[in-house]
Amino acid sequence: MNRIHTLGSRSISRRSFVRGGLAGLGLAGTAALAGCTGSNAPAGSVAAGSSTTDSGLKKVTFALDWTPNTNHTGVYVASARGYYKDAGLEVEIVQAPENGADALVATGEAGFGVSFQDTMATYVSSDSPLPVSAVAAIIQHNTSGIISRKEKGITSPAGMMDHTYATWEMPIEQGVIQRCVEADGGDFSRVQMVPSTVTDEVTALQTDQVDSIWIYWAWAGVKCDLAGLDTNYFAFADIDQVFDFYTPVIIANNDLIDSDPDTVQAFVDATRRGYEDAISDPDGAAEVLLEGAPELDRELVVASQEYLADQYQADAEQWGKIDQDRWDAFFGWVGDQGFAPAIDAGAGLNLDFI
Repeated sequence: MNRIHTLGSRSISRRSFVRGGLAGLGLAGTAALAGCTGSNAPAGSVAAGSSTTDSGLKKVTFALDWTPNTNHTGVYVASARGYYKDAGLEVEIVQAPENGADALVATGEAGFGVSFQDTMATYVSSDSPLPVSAVAAIIQHNTSGIISRKEKGITSPAGMMDHTYATWEMPIEQGVIQRCVEADGGDFSRVQMVPSTVTDEVTALQTDQVDSIWIYWAWAGVKCDLAGLDTNYFAFADIDQVFDFYTPVIIANNDLIDSDPDTVQAFVDATRRGYEDAISDPDGAAEVLLEGAPELDRELVVASQEYLADQYQADAEQWGKIDQDRWDAFFGWVGDQGFAPAIDAGAGLNLDFI
């Protein structure tokens, strides 16, 4: 059985799913999180993010970005089926606090975690970048986009004009919306930005709390379908290829990468086996996730898992691959738009383990 520890309260909102804001968060800001998980390895130590158990297994902590969901299935499968143990690891799965997994991984309180390339853009270009690197892609292509009720007539980005949109008030997020609306011939200033209070997309759309929402199809989109909601949806990657960024990714602590690359490789290899199982047997993988997180809705998990079976690896030669050209293209756009200083090629990325 997987051991799941909750570190502080988490809002089950789209903003939490997509990330808590880390803009401007440096190491001083993350240091207060040290000690939250009870890891045996002190933050910043050579063995940051890992320790050795009495059984001789290397213990590492993996921080989720949100409550358990099908983005995380491969990790649960690797744990439940003994792939981590086979690799000499004992993996503890924890839920990160509102600051997100990035902070825990940066301090070494977790060796690995889940992040998103657009979140990482807020700190890889700073004067004191968080010491973390993406080491594997969980999903090969960006499956996020805008959903709305069909009756609203938002069939393309320009249709968002004169309708409300639930914004997290994050510059990169709003920049993506602006680029999509304007590329479709629309006037971005006519999109009615409403600070997001969405906790359930189905309810928000059904009750007209908001007209359009940024979602990840694998969870919220599938949930809307299961609820029988008649919707329109467009994916960002279909509007502009620069928005086919990596979301989500597995990040690792840089001290752990430098001091113990064998552990990082063992973790990535075992995790790949878990996701390969989820690709080949989504129903079986769904059962594993439900065993580890029984509070989840079975119908949603099974349907989401079926969708993601084709998305985890997609057209890549193997699960986890990250195309640096695609990675750099998005960060280049972020810099060109002035959302961050110019970002060096390969920033926040380590391709040594896939």
